[in-house]
Amino acid sequence: MQKIATLLAGTTALFAPSLAMAQTVADLQSQINQLKAEIQALRSAQAPQAAIPPATLAPSPLASSTTAPAATAGGTPAAPTKPVVMAEAKKKAWYDRLQLRGYTQMRYNGLLSGDDVAPAGRSRLRSVHDGSITENSAFTLRRARLILQGNVTDNVALYFQTDFASAVNAQSNGERREHFGQLRDAYVDVFLDRDHEFKLRFGQSKVPFGWENLQSSSNRLTLDRSDAVNSAVPSERDLGIVAFYTPTRVQKVWDRLARDGQKLFGNYGAFGVAVYNGQGVNRPEQNKGLMKVAMATWPFELDGLGGAFKGQVFELGGSAMLNKVRPEIRAGGVTPIDFTDDRYGVHAMLYPQPFGFQAEWNWGRAPQYDNSRLAIRSTKAQGGYVQAMYNVGDVGLGKIIPYGRWQHYRGGWKASTNAPRLETEEIELGVEWQVSSALEFTVAYANMKRREADERRFGQAKGDLIRTQVQFNY
Repeated sequence: MQKIATLLAGTTALFAPSLAMAQTVADLQSQINQLKAEIQALRSAQAPQAAIPPATLAPSPLASSTTAPAATAGGTPAAPTKPVVMAEAKKKAWYDRLQLRGYTQMRYNGLLSGDDVAPAGRSRLRSVHDGSITENSAFTLRRARLILQGNVTDNVALYFQTDFASAVNAQSNGERREHFGQLRDAYVDVFLDRDHEFKLRFGQSKVPFGWENLQSSSNRLTLDRSDAVNSAVPSERDLGIVAFYTPTRVQKVWDRLARDGQKLFGNYGAFGVAVYNGQGVNRPEQNKGLMKVAMATWPFELDGLGGAFKGQVFELGGSAMLNKVRPEIRAGGVTPIDFTDDRYGVHAMLYPQPFGFQAEWNWGRAPQYDNSRLAIRSTKAQGGYVQAMYNVGDVGLGKIIPYGRWQHYRGGWKASTNAPRLETEEIELGVEWQVSSALEFTVAYANMKRREADERRFGQAKGDLIRTQVQFNY
């Protein structure tokens, strides 16, 4: 026993850093067993991964004082520390990068006075943007959108939108049928640089003509788009290819405005050039020509003008469109010849912080039915709108934004049969109440003077309406 004690004392002195806590042979053996168990657990945890070279394993338990369990105040070895195993981050599948969202708008239009009915040949009070403005106005779903979008990879993004509040006419008697699903957007964005300043868009998407045309209806203050700007691209979309360029400094301005809750027009680039079929959304192409479109818009920060302009942004831009189109005719099908459909326009926007101003105007030539010739021809089209708004901000029960808009248009409406002439004068005064990010209410008074979109009816119908909308986002 004396020899064993002498040998143990010599070994303890030799391996003092590791065995300082081991006072008996039993303690030493227990410590060795615990370290073996730790190494075995570490090897088991790493078994699915590539084999670990021996040099990377923990050193021998007798040669490492950092691996041995620390002693408690009473000299008894503490429980060994559980080894930390770094799990490899799971790579996201493409479907994990997508999100599903949407919004629905329910409306009620109340006619206070006006020409909701009229004899044959005279215009009735109707709007090309809201089919529920009739003599039988009631609750309607204006839009019921569902959107699937996301970055499939770092350089490829997907956007797919359908609307389940579209309407069709029954073939037997022309009666309107509601709530049909219709494709609105189906495109992919391909980014060409690391900073995502350049991108190409392939598919059915909004045509970059007009600021308001590009702004989502879920984000717009007024209930409908203006007749003049929208007449260039009714339903705002077509099938083709677009190239967008957005400098990083411009994107930073738009990002700041978005964080401030401003109603932007969407990610459509500071500069855009595009080619489309040109016949209109969800319609087959009828000639071999392509519609050419270009747009530029630039936000100017006005902080340098003084304290009153701190944070203010003024945006200015313009659009141009060259196209040949074949409108539908009452006899069936489309016209056998192409009609010039060229436009150019300008837009200006002072974001409401708190007062805001917005205006657009466009000019050009568009298909229009000529009653004197009983035929369609290309003729002048011009008009636009002027709008003011005031961002009251959060009043405790949500965000309040009152607005007022005047619009004017004289020209053809190519989306309707025989491309009838529109003559529009309208004043709209309203207020939007954003209760939360999920719920919005809009109430507006509208004084309308409109020619009905039917070449068989003449004159302007007049009317006063109270228009209401509830929008819920999801």
